[in-house]
Amino acid sequence: MTAERSATPDAYDDLLDQYGRATYLGDANMILSWDQEVMMPEGGTPARAKQRGAVSAAQHDLLVDDAVGEWLDDLEAADLDGDRAAVVREIRREYDRKATVPTALVEEISEATSDAHPVWQAAKDEDDWEQFAPTVDRLLDLKREYAGHIDPDADPYAVLFADYEPYLDLDTAERVLERLRDRLVPLIDEIRASDADLHAVEGTFPADDQMALSREALETLEYDFERGRLDTAPHPFSSGTQFDARVTTRFDESDPLDSLGSTIHEFGHASYTQGLSTDDYGTPLGQHRGLTVHESQSRLWENHVGRTEPFWSLFVPRFNDRHGTDLTPRQAYEAANQVYEDNLIRVEADELTYHLHIILRFEIERDLVAGDLDVAEVPAVWNDKMDEYLGVRPDADGEGCLQDIHWSHGSFGYFPTYSLGSVLAAQLYAAAEREIDGLESDVRTGEFGPLRQWLTDNVHAHGRRYTTDDLVREATGESFAADHFIEYVEDKFGAIYDLAD
Repeated sequence: MTAERSATPDAYDDLLDQYGRATYLGDANMILSWDQEVMMPEGGTPARAKQRGAVSAAQHDLLVDDAVGEWLDDLEAADLDGDRAAVVREIRREYDRKATVPTALVEEISEATSDAHPVWQAAKDEDDWEQFAPTVDRLLDLKREYAGHIDPDADPYAVLFADYEPYLDLDTAERVLERLRDRLVPLIDEIRASDADLHAVEGTFPADDQMALSREALETLEYDFERGRLDTAPHPFSSGTQFDARVTTRFDESDPLDSLGSTIHEFGHASYTQGLSTDDYGTPLGQHRGLTVHESQSRLWENHVGRTEPFWSLFVPRFNDRHGTDLTPRQAYEAANQVYEDNLIRVEADELTYHLHIILRFEIERDLVAGDLDVAEVPAVWNDKMDEYLGVRPDADGEGCLQDIHWSHGSFGYFPTYSLGSVLAAQLYAAAEREIDGLESDVRTGEFGPLRQWLTDNVHAHGRRYTTDDLVREATGESFAADHFIEYVEDKFGAIYDLAD
């Protein structure tokens, strides 16, 4: 047996210093990206692409410096405590993936994604996939090259998926998606065949009023505005650090529940970000675990809080005051949980059909990355899959294959984490219900501190201390599984739609 030894005295501190500087550059790049999507003048793209490319290259160079590999080798041979071992494990994983990728390629990908954003926006506005198709081709080529540098023998899509979910493999994601499809499709069919007549919110609701109500919702949920802000964007998102976690939303004047749901969803992301350890900023212990866990926080607040009758008992008076409506809590609850037949837009989808949107995108982008689907064929394949899975066909590309921003970011492999996160949200919320006395009453009275503290203690504060499944096991006592989600949706929608047991 090889004896363990101590690392050189400065190896750990030197590693953290280098990693910290790389992290700060990445966070600066994130702010540049936020600005491009929210505030930057339209003409700023050429310069922003160069700026972001330069920052990405500088960050990459710091992470793959030969000294980083030497420090890691030194530390991995040492006897480290739990937190230090976790830090070294996470930096090692990142180093091993990035060290094989040329800096020039990293810079080119960053520039290409900056260039892609206005092209996607114009194509979406004009319902013209052909405008965007050459950009998608370019990004696919770059991302395949990127994946090939990391692991030339692996499925490129699996390599890309691991950028977003490093510890649940693609086979796990596929099994979960297949199980959701097999259980949700018959449930949705049963709901659509039911005689239930749920209340709907109808009328015109000015964007200014929706913005005011979105802000009120964030205040109700105790979002920390001293470390965040609320803005609008074509595609709602949240980004930032524990010191600056920003939320965006958007408005449809015929559907005030859409902006409210989006705002609460993005609050969940920002709550996770604001709950990360401030003392560990710049280290893996101060970073989120991955997109599955991140999405679990947004879906937990959006669905397990914001789409519940206790929440609407609390919030419906404010909704009525702002919009001049006279909804009861039950009516608002029903409206927030409609399962729609005409369901074209993912971010406007109900809680059940949402996952069929994810499956559709997953199948298309997997085939695109594999080269089994030509980019020019995407609109036709998209529309056919929408018809097959959701019973609707888009009339235009803007409400079909151009509706999501992700491919303009080069984010191939991202979509499965949405459904994985929803599954985890149900598992975490079930554990919180077991451990927090009167959680439903807390929501009804606006006492969100106990839930937020439970999530901070069991998820946020750990950063990347644990792998995904270990984090789930620490928080819930169980391995990651879809059982709680299946039970939750069958119970909830069975009761709403008065379905037979």
